Amino acid sequence: MEGEKAGIRIAVLVSGKGRGTNLQAIIDACEEGRINGTVALVVSTNPEAPALERAKRHGVPTAVLRPREFASDEEFDNALLGLLQEYKVDLVCLAGYMRKLSKRVVDAYRWRIMNVHPALIPSFCGQGMYGHHVHEAALEYGVKVSGVTVHFVDEGYDTGPIILQEAVPVEDDDTPETLAARILPREHANYTKAIQLFAEGRLKVEGRRVRVLKPPEASGNG
Repeated sequence: MEGEKAGIRIAVLVSGKGRGTNLQAIIDACEEGRINGTVALVVSTNPEAPALERAKRHGVPTAVLRPREFASDEEFDNALLGLLQEYKVDLVCLAGYMRKLSKRVVDAYRWRIMNVHPALIPSFCGQGMYGHHVHEAALEYGVKVSGVTVHFVDEGYDTGPIILQEAVPVEDDDTPETLAARILPREHANYTKAIQLFAEGRLKVEGRRVRVLKPPEASGNG
């Protein structure tokens, strides 16, 4: 691993339901210096995931762990944790990862696993709420505002402490597709911002709340 840039080492977990744009946003931010770190590994539960090709184009190591090929959940966890340790991962980022992480994995990387959700949690979240399902539910309910949430991952579905949120207005003529298209760039921006805050050591979990600490230079003046 000689010659790699300094900073945090990130693993991105995917399942192949989407186009891999959140992974691309993270890779781009690392390469452009907006994240002080590097994507060290991409793990997919689906060998056909578009994210795998995106990773390979940038020289990022990839691995496929198909749950059905493991005799038990414990064996799957052993393989996943083994990869994360082998690649010396500091932060795990979920990007369309459809498998619920076990308590064992969460405990091993407590407050070092992030996810992005295309709504303002606790609205339109939980099991089965992903991708267009989220936007369809928001429009059906008639909300005037949706948005983006970046949160730490705990043992539940979308229940971990919230790091960042940004509201996105819902227009009267929105469809799930138009709302998704308007929210997606805000997902990328907030996710990469949250990762950089982590890289700077500026996220502190206090119960259900995440405090964003001031930069050292800002707190040192006086």
